[in-house]
Amino acid sequence: MKTSLIKDNTLMLAPLAGYSDLPFRSVVKKFGVDITVSEMISAHALVYSNQKTLKMLEKSPIETPFSVQIAGSKLDIIQKAVEILNAQNGIDIIDLNCGCPAPKVANHGNGSGLLKDLNLLVKVANTIKATTNKPYTSLKLRLGFDKKIPLEIANAIGDTAVDFVVIHGRTRSDGYKKDKIDYESIAKICQNIKIPLIANGEITDYPTAQKVLNITGAKGVMIGRAALSSPWIFWQIKNKSEIIPPIIKKELVLEHFDKMVDFYGERGVVMFRKNLHAYSKNHLKSSEFRQVVNSIRDSKQMRYAIENFFDNAKVSESFPQIIHLNSRTS
Repeated sequence: MKTSLIKDNTLMLAPLAGYSDLPFRSVVKKFGVDITVSEMISAHALVYSNQKTLKMLEKSPIETPFSVQIAGSKLDIIQKAVEILNAQNGIDIIDLNCGCPAPKVANHGNGSGLLKDLNLLVKVANTIKATTNKPYTSLKLRLGFDKKIPLEIANAIGDTAVDFVVIHGRTRSDGYKKDKIDYESIAKICQNIKIPLIANGEITDYPTAQKVLNITGAKGVMIGRAALSSPWIFWQIKNKSEIIPPIIKKELVLEHFDKMVDFYGERGVVMFRKNLHAYSKNHLKSSEFRQVVNSIRDSKQMRYAIENFFDNAKVSESFPQIIHLNSRTS
Protein backbone atom coordinates (compact mmCIF):
# COMPACT_ATOMS: atom_id res chain seq x y z
CA MET A 1 0.00 0.00 0.00
CA LYS A 2 1.31 3.46 -0.96
CA THR A 3 2.21 5.61 2.03
CA SER A 4 0.83 9.14 2.27
CA LEU A 5 3.23 11.83 1.14
CA ILE A 6 1.54 14.48 3.27
CA LYS A 7 2.37 14.44 6.97
CA ASP A 8 1.32 16.84 9.70
CA ASN A 9 2.74 20.35 9.21
CA THR A 10 3.88 19.73 5.64
CA LEU A 11 5.41 22.86 4.09
CA MET A 12 5.17 23.51 0.36
CA LEU A 13 6.62 26.22 -1.87
CA ALA A 14 3.94 27.55 -4.20
CA PRO A 15 4.45 27.56 -7.97
CA LEU A 16 5.14 31.19 -8.84
CA ALA A 17 5.36 32.12 -12.51
CA GLY A 18 8.71 33.74 -13.21
CA TYR A 19 10.06 33.05 -9.73
CA SER A 20 9.93 29.41 -8.58
CA ASP A 21 12.57 28.16 -10.98
CA LEU A 22 15.35 25.72 -10.12
CA PRO A 23 17.73 28.34 -8.62
CA PHE A 24 15.10 29.75 -6.26
CA ARG A 25 13.69 26.35 -5.30
CA SER A 26 17.15 25.04 -4.44
CA VAL A 27 17.78 28.05 -2.19
CA VAL A 28 14.42 27.70 -0.42
CA LYS A 29 14.85 23.94 -0.02
CA LYS A 30 17.72 24.59 2.39
CA PHE A 31 15.32 26.37 4.72
CA GLY A 32 13.24 23.25 5.33
CA VAL A 33 10.48 23.31 2.72
CA ASP A 34 9.16 19.76 2.31
CA ILE A 35 7.80 19.85 -1.25
CA THR A 36 8.86 22.15 -4.07
CA VAL A 37 6.71 22.74 -7.14
CA SER A 38 7.75 23.81 -10.62
CA GLU A 39 6.41 26.94 -12.23
CA MET A 40 3.07 26.32 -13.93
CA ILE A 41 3.72 24.54 -17.24
CA SER A 42 1.30 24.64 -20.15
CA ALA A 43 0.36 21.12 -21.21
CA HIS A 44 0.10 22.44 -24.77
CA ALA A 45 3.63 23.89 -24.67
CA LEU A 46 4.92 20.65 -23.21
CA VAL A 47 3.36 18.56 -25.98
CA TYR A 48 4.74 20.80 -28.68
CA SER A 49 8.27 20.62 -27.24
CA ASN A 50 8.86 24.21 -26.33
CA GLN A 51 12.52 24.16 -25.23
CA LYS A 52 11.93 26.78 -22.55
CA THR A 53 9.16 24.57 -21.18
CA LEU A 54 11.40 21.49 -21.10
CA LYS A 55 14.03 23.45 -19.14
CA MET A 56 11.38 24.18 -16.50
CA LEU A 57 11.28 20.45 -15.73
CA GLU A 58 14.88 20.43 -14.52
CA LYS A 59 15.31 20.11 -10.76
CA SER A 60 18.05 20.30 -8.17
CA PRO A 61 19.36 17.02 -6.71
CA ILE A 62 18.12 18.15 -3.27
CA GLU A 63 14.53 18.60 -4.50
CA THR A 64 12.81 15.45 -3.33
CA PRO A 65 9.87 15.17 -3.40
CA PHE A 66 9.39 17.36 -6.48
CA SER A 67 6.07 18.31 -8.05
CA VAL A 68 5.47 19.43 -11.63
CA GLN A 69 2.40 21.58 -12.10
CA ILE A 70 0.63 21.50 -15.45
CA ALA A 71 -2.27 23.54 -16.80
CA GLY A 72 -4.70 22.43 -19.45
CA SER A 73 -8.25 21.30 -20.11
CA LYS A 74 -8.15 19.29 -23.35
CA LEU A 75 -8.03 15.61 -22.42
CA ASP A 76 -5.94 14.49 -25.41
CA ILE A 77 -3.33 17.20 -24.80
CA ILE A 78 -3.26 16.44 -21.07
CA GLN A 79 -2.69 12.74 -21.80
CA LYS A 80 0.18 13.48 -24.20
CA ALA A 81 1.73 15.92 -21.74
CA VAL A 82 1.67 13.33 -18.95
CA GLU A 83 3.23 10.75 -21.28
CA ILE A 84 6.11 13.19 -21.83
CA LEU A 85 6.45 13.64 -18.07
CA ASN A 86 6.48 9.85 -17.65
CA ALA A 87 9.83 9.80 -19.46
CA GLN A 88 11.33 12.36 -17.07
CA ASN A 89 13.16 11.09 -13.99
CA GLY A 90 12.92 12.79 -10.62
CA ILE A 91 9.26 13.82 -10.71
CA ASP A 92 7.26 12.58 -7.72
CA ILE A 93 3.98 14.47 -8.16
CA ILE A 94 1.96 15.81 -11.08
CA ASP A 95 -0.22 18.69 -9.99
CA LEU A 96 -3.14 20.09 -11.99
CA ASN A 97 -3.55 23.85 -11.80
CA CYS A 98 -7.21 24.73 -11.22
CA GLY A 99 -6.60 28.13 -9.70
CA CYS A 100 -4.54 30.44 -11.91
CA PRO A 101 -6.59 33.66 -12.25
CA ALA A 102 -4.67 35.13 -15.21
CA PRO A 103 -7.10 35.95 -18.04
CA LYS A 104 -4.85 34.41 -20.70
CA VAL A 105 -5.10 31.12 -18.80
CA ALA A 106 -8.62 31.17 -17.33
CA ASN A 107 -10.33 32.56 -20.42
CA HIS A 108 -9.29 29.46 -22.35
CA GLY A 109 -10.85 27.16 -19.77
CA ASN A 110 -7.55 26.36 -18.07
CA GLY A 111 -6.42 27.14 -14.51
CA SER A 112 -9.31 28.68 -12.58
CA GLY A 113 -11.43 28.33 -15.72
CA LEU A 114 -11.85 24.66 -14.76
CA LEU A 115 -13.81 25.79 -11.71
CA LYS A 116 -16.67 26.71 -14.07
CA ASP A 117 -16.89 23.09 -15.24
CA LEU A 118 -16.25 20.75 -12.32
CA ASN A 119 -17.18 17.70 -14.39
CA LEU A 120 -14.37 18.52 -16.81
CA LEU A 121 -12.04 19.21 -13.89
CA VAL A 122 -12.70 15.70 -12.58
CA LYS A 123 -12.12 14.17 -16.03
CA VAL A 124 -8.80 16.01 -16.45
CA ALA A 125 -7.61 14.99 -12.97
CA ASN A 126 -8.53 11.36 -13.56
CA THR A 127 -6.90 11.37 -17.00
CA ILE A 128 -3.67 12.46 -15.34
CA LYS A 129 -4.00 9.69 -12.74
CA ALA A 130 -4.79 7.04 -15.34
CA THR A 131 -1.84 8.05 -17.54
CA THR A 132 0.95 8.88 -15.11
CA ASN A 133 3.68 6.55 -13.87
CA LYS A 134 4.50 8.94 -11.02
CA PRO A 135 3.48 7.93 -7.50
CA TYR A 136 1.31 10.95 -6.65
CA THR A 137 -1.10 13.41 -8.24
CA SER A 138 -2.65 16.54 -6.76
CA LEU A 139 -4.88 19.53 -7.44
CA LYS A 140 -4.39 23.21 -6.68
CA LEU A 141 -7.73 25.03 -6.59
CA ARG A 142 -9.39 28.25 -5.55
CA LEU A 143 -12.73 28.47 -3.74
CA GLY A 144 -14.63 29.02 -6.96
CA PHE A 145 -14.61 31.16 -10.11
CA ASP A 146 -16.86 34.15 -9.36
CA LYS A 147 -18.48 32.81 -6.19
CA LYS A 148 -17.49 30.45 -3.38
CA ILE A 149 -18.60 26.86 -3.92
CA PRO A 150 -16.72 24.91 -1.22
CA LEU A 151 -19.14 22.00 -0.96
CA GLU A 152 -19.32 21.55 -4.73
CA ILE A 153 -15.54 21.59 -4.87
CA ALA A 154 -15.33 19.05 -2.06
CA ASN A 155 -17.72 16.76 -3.95
CA ALA A 156 -15.66 17.12 -7.13
CA ILE A 157 -12.46 16.30 -5.24
CA GLY A 158 -14.19 13.18 -3.96
CA ASP A 159 -14.81 12.10 -7.56
CA THR A 160 -11.13 12.26 -8.44
CA ALA A 161 -8.35 9.82 -7.65
CA VAL A 162 -5.83 12.49 -6.58
CA ASP A 163 -3.72 11.99 -3.47
CA PHE A 164 -3.99 15.47 -1.95
CA VAL A 165 -5.23 18.98 -2.70
CA VAL A 166 -4.03 22.54 -2.16
CA ILE A 167 -6.76 25.13 -1.62
CA HIS A 168 -6.16 28.85 -2.08
CA GLY A 169 -8.59 30.82 0.08
CA ARG A 170 -10.05 33.11 -2.59
CA THR A 171 -12.17 32.85 -5.72
CA ARG A 172 -10.81 33.67 -9.13
CA SER A 173 -12.69 37.00 -9.05
CA ASP A 174 -11.04 37.88 -5.73
CA GLY A 175 -7.60 37.95 -7.34
CA TYR A 176 -5.11 38.54 -4.54
CA LYS A 177 -7.15 41.00 -2.43
CA LYS A 178 -6.11 40.60 1.20
CA ASP A 179 -9.57 41.26 2.58
CA LYS A 180 -11.05 38.44 0.49
CA ILE A 181 -9.05 35.62 2.07
CA ASP A 182 -11.40 33.01 3.57
CA TYR A 183 -9.91 30.25 5.69
CA GLU A 184 -13.32 29.13 6.95
CA SER A 185 -14.28 27.99 3.44
CA ILE A 186 -11.03 26.04 3.24
CA ALA A 187 -12.05 24.37 6.52
CA LYS A 188 -15.43 23.47 5.01
CA ILE A 189 -13.69 21.71 2.13
CA CYS A 190 -11.27 19.99 4.50
CA GLN A 191 -14.17 18.64 6.57
CA ASN A 192 -15.85 17.15 3.50
CA ILE A 193 -12.99 15.30 1.80
CA LYS A 194 -11.06 12.17 2.69
CA ILE A 195 -7.62 13.14 1.41
CA PRO A 196 -5.05 15.55 2.90
CA LEU A 197 -5.51 19.27 2.30
CA ILE A 198 -2.83 21.97 2.19
CA ALA A 199 -3.96 25.57 2.86
CA ASN A 200 -2.66 28.49 0.79
CA GLY A 201 -3.06 32.26 0.78
CA GLU A 202 -1.70 35.23 2.79
CA ILE A 203 0.57 33.12 5.00
CA THR A 204 3.37 35.53 5.83
CA ASP A 205 4.91 34.29 9.08
CA TYR A 206 4.87 31.54 11.72
CA PRO A 207 1.91 32.92 13.77
CA THR A 208 -0.23 33.19 10.63
CA ALA A 209 0.71 29.67 9.59
CA GLN A 210 -0.39 28.36 12.98
CA LYS A 211 -3.63 30.32 12.80
CA VAL A 212 -4.40 28.94 9.34
CA LEU A 213 -3.68 25.37 10.43
CA ASN A 214 -5.95 25.79 13.45
CA ILE A 215 -8.83 27.31 11.47
CA THR A 216 -8.71 25.03 8.46
CA GLY A 217 -7.68 21.70 9.94
CA ALA A 218 -5.21 21.44 7.06
CA LYS A 219 -2.26 19.06 7.09
CA GLY A 220 0.10 21.84 6.08
CA VAL A 221 0.55 25.15 4.31
CA MET A 222 1.78 26.33 0.93
CA ILE A 223 3.63 29.65 0.81
CA GLY A 224 4.46 31.69 -2.27
CA ARG A 225 4.89 35.44 -2.31
CA ALA A 226 6.14 35.74 1.29
CA ALA A 227 9.05 33.44 0.43
CA LEU A 228 10.32 35.81 -2.27
CA SER A 229 11.61 38.38 0.20
CA SER A 230 11.90 36.03 3.20
CA PRO A 231 12.83 32.52 2.02
CA TRP A 232 13.64 31.64 5.62
CA ILE A 233 9.92 31.67 6.47
CA PHE A 234 9.93 27.87 6.15
CA TRP A 235 12.73 27.65 8.75
CA GLN A 236 10.69 29.85 11.10
CA ILE A 237 7.56 27.71 10.76
CA LYS A 238 9.53 24.46 11.20
CA ASN A 239 11.20 25.85 14.30
CA LYS A 240 8.05 27.59 15.64
CA SER A 241 9.92 30.86 15.76
CA GLU A 242 9.59 34.45 14.60
CA ILE A 243 13.35 34.91 14.81
CA ILE A 244 15.29 35.18 11.57
CA PRO A 245 17.78 32.30 11.28
CA PRO A 246 21.51 32.98 11.53
CA ILE A 247 22.28 33.86 7.95
CA ILE A 248 24.03 36.69 6.24
CA LYS A 249 21.56 38.04 3.75
CA LYS A 250 24.28 39.12 1.35
CA GLU A 251 25.55 35.55 1.08
CA LEU A 252 22.02 34.23 0.52
CA VAL A 253 21.37 36.72 -2.28
CA LEU A 254 24.76 36.04 -3.88
CA GLU A 255 24.21 32.30 -3.79
CA HIS A 256 20.85 32.72 -5.49
CA PHE A 257 22.39 35.07 -8.07
CA ASP A 258 25.23 32.63 -8.83
CA LYS A 259 22.72 29.83 -9.33
CA MET A 260 20.75 32.01 -11.76
CA VAL A 261 23.83 32.72 -13.86
CA ASP A 262 24.89 29.06 -13.77
CA PHE A 263 21.41 27.96 -14.90
CA TYR A 264 20.50 30.66 -17.43
CA GLY A 265 23.87 32.12 -18.44
CA GLU A 266 24.16 35.90 -18.72
CA ARG A 267 20.39 36.10 -19.32
CA GLY A 268 20.08 35.24 -15.62
CA VAL A 269 21.46 38.70 -14.74
CA VAL A 270 18.44 40.47 -16.20
CA MET A 271 16.04 37.81 -14.90
CA PHE A 272 17.40 38.29 -11.37
CA ARG A 273 16.38 41.95 -11.22
CA LYS A 274 12.88 41.06 -10.01
CA ASN A 275 14.37 38.90 -7.25
CA LEU A 276 16.55 41.78 -6.14
CA HIS A 277 13.46 43.97 -5.96
CA ALA A 278 12.00 41.47 -3.48
CA TYR A 279 15.20 40.95 -1.48
CA SER A 280 15.82 44.69 -1.08
CA LYS A 281 12.30 45.38 0.15
CA ASN A 282 12.23 47.41 3.40
CA HIS A 283 15.94 48.22 3.17
CA LEU A 284 17.14 51.81 3.19
CA LYS A 285 17.74 53.23 -0.30
CA SER A 286 16.06 50.22 -1.90
CA SER A 287 14.43 52.35 -4.61
CA GLU A 288 17.82 53.74 -5.64
CA PHE A 289 19.22 50.20 -5.66
CA ARG A 290 16.38 48.99 -7.89
CA GLN A 291 17.09 51.79 -10.36
CA VAL A 292 20.75 50.80 -10.49
CA VAL A 293 20.22 47.07 -11.02
CA ASN A 294 17.52 47.67 -13.63
CA SER A 295 20.22 48.92 -15.99
CA ILE A 296 22.85 46.22 -15.32
CA ARG A 297 23.34 43.33 -17.74
CA ASP A 298 26.87 42.21 -16.84
CA SER A 299 27.22 39.51 -14.16
CA LYS A 300 30.36 41.00 -12.60
CA GLN A 301 28.77 44.43 -12.32
CA MET A 302 25.63 42.93 -10.82
CA ARG A 303 27.62 40.92 -8.31
CA TYR A 304 29.45 44.07 -7.24
CA ALA A 305 26.16 45.96 -6.87
CA ILE A 306 24.71 43.15 -4.72
CA GLU A 307 27.79 42.98 -2.50
CA ASN A 308 27.85 46.74 -2.08
CA PHE A 309 24.14 47.10 -1.22
CA PHE A 310 23.78 44.11 1.10
CA ASP A 311 27.18 44.49 2.76
CA ASN A 312 25.62 45.73 6.00
CA ALA A 313 22.39 43.76 5.72
CA LYS A 314 23.35 41.11 8.25
CA VAL A 315 20.56 39.28 10.06
CA SER A 316 21.67 36.96 12.80
CA GLU A 317 20.67 35.62 16.19
CA SER A 318 22.47 33.62 18.85
CA PHE A 319 21.16 30.14 18.21
CA PRO A 320 22.64 27.15 16.40
CA GLN A 321 23.49 27.51 12.74
CA ILE A 322 21.49 24.99 10.72
CA ILE A 323 21.71 26.62 7.31
CA HIS A 324 24.94 26.34 5.38
CA LEU A 325 25.28 28.55 2.35
CA ASN A 326 28.12 28.28 -0.12
CA SER A 327 30.09 31.51 -0.36
CA ARG A 328 32.17 32.78 -3.22
CA THR A 329 32.91 36.07 -1.56
CA SER A 330 36.15 36.99 0.12
